[in-house]
Amino acid sequence: MKYPASLILCPLILAAMCGSAMADPGDYQSSPERRVVTEKDWGPWLGPFRAKLVPSMMQDFGERYLYAPANAALPAPKAGEQRVVFLGDSITDRWNLAASFPGKPYINRGIGSQVTAQMLLRFHQDVIALKPRAVVILAGINDVQGFLQHETPQQIETNWEAMADLADAHHIAVVFGSILPVNDYTDAAKDVVRERKPELLVELNGWLRAFCAKRGYGFADYHAAMVDAKGLMTAAYTRDGVHPLDNGYAVMAPIAQQAIDRALHGK
Repeated sequence: MKYPASLILCPLILAAMCGSAMADPGDYQSSPERRVVTEKDWGPWLGPFRAKLVPSMMQDFGERYLYAPANAALPAPKAGEQRVVFLGDSITDRWNLAASFPGKPYINRGIGSQVTAQMLLRFHQDVIALKPRAVVILAGINDVQGFLQHETPQQIETNWEAMADLADAHHIAVVFGSILPVNDYTDAAKDVVRERKPELLVELNGWLRAFCAKRGYGFADYHAAMVDAKGLMTAAYTRDGVHPLDNGYAVMAPIAQQAIDRALHGK
């Protein structure tokens, strides 16, 4: 009896997809068994949002599909153009660069909820391929929270360094923004400080500042300009304890511009 090719190939396909899960117990395997993780209850808003994201990220963890059409439509920089790409998470995604930097050829490539590992995956597509003179990287706050991926400080620093290495290899000037302070001053921000320890943010910013000084990169110290006497984000700059309002971005913009100028021109 002849069987359809799909039925003959099915066990091979399943074996390739499942790997050691279908292997004979006696087969050699270098890696240890995968752990079993108990899911945290992320609440009535973050829970459904995370459930929507996970299946999509199983196909494209870096979510490179989001900016692929915009990248394809973007023309090459004009002669002498000082193109700058802002790479980051929702804090960058919500930043109206045209309003903050009128007339500047600055390109927003922020994606809400992203962690540094995702930005590293899309760095070629969303930064290098756009041929900017500089990149402004603002990342790490979501790694600390652990919403999509739990990262140690060392893993976050490694991802920062890897992005910087890619930029260096392609002659792109580098600017890192410090992680912003957070607060828990409103009902919308009640869990923010508990999930994003301010002392850890200060520690990471200290490493990042030293790294930028060692490599000669620009460092945009948003944290110092937005922190209050309690070590938290000044209440007037945010409603949810994480994302700046327009007045917060107004504080950040000249700091970013000064760091860009230093990275490009040594000013």
